[in-house]
Amino acid sequence: MGATGDKVKGRYSFIYMLEDGQWKIAHHHSSVMPEEHSGASASSAPIADDEVRSLFSLWNNALATLNPDEVAKRYSKAPCLLPTVSDVPRTDYDSIKAYFVDFLKKEPQGTILESYVTSGPDWCMDDGIYEFTMGATGDKVKARYSFVYTLEGGEWKIAHHHSSQMPEEVVRKPVEEAVSA
Repeated sequence: MGATGDKVKGRYSFIYMLEDGQWKIAHHHSSVMPEEHSGASASSAPIADDEVRSLFSLWNNALATLNPDEVAKRYSKAPCLLPTVSDVPRTDYDSIKAYFVDFLKKEPQGTILESYVTSGPDWCMDDGIYEFTMGATGDKVKARYSFVYTLEGGEWKIAHHHSSQMPEEVVRKPVEEAVSA
């Protein structure tokens, strides 16, 4: 297209009229395919799977600062955090920051064990299993996660983050406590 040579799929319609023995265009409409456009900026390039996976390190590095403000800044303008150790959904900056005030006291650092990536224009998703080592105690916690990222002002932000402790861990603890009693 134009100077760049990029190709763009489009849909079009023509209405022809016979005028003085010649077919002429009376009306023409063309537009980019909605599936191709879907609100994405024209300059959006697809994000590679490895690049999506690396977005986790931005969040994990924010955890390492132990500053809840730095962690909360990683979330989008319209976020949803369903955290591991709270039953309260966090849907704004202040509530996300408040959650991390307590969570960061454990000095968490995460490692992704399994990752499954999906992406589209200006969004991507990474879900799988991660494990946290709590620096304050040395405890390890495995959890399932999903991160949905959106591109805001040229920066990838977390629009949705769901984290839940592995069911085996939740069920095993009460059983072990009952056996040892």
